[in-house]
Amino acid sequence: MDPITLAVGGGLLLVGYVAGLLTRRKRQPKPLTADCGCGHSLAMHDQENGSCHAEVQRKDSYGKDGTYVGTTYAQCPCRQYVGPRPIEEFLAPKYLPPA
Repeated sequence: MDPITLAVGGGLLLVGYVAGLLTRRKRQPKPLTADCGCGHSLAMHDQENGSCHAEVQRKDSYGKDGTYVGTTYAQCPCRQYVGPRPIEEFLAPKYLPPA
């Protein structure tokens, strides 16, 4: 190969690399969600006792005779919401009972 062809190829490679650096897209950050340790949001937890109302998928179930029963769902075993608290609870606490 002659040196001119190699120089043109290298120049095209360099131009493509610089164009890619200048026009690259920035990654969008994930939206922040207030998730508990179980992965569910505050909306899925009861405000009074803190239990989780969401359902989690259990492993595939099989009957006593070995036939496939299907996927079963059960209530989330989370007992209390441990995620970040909303700022409203700090700035404006509830003085009256909810009743």
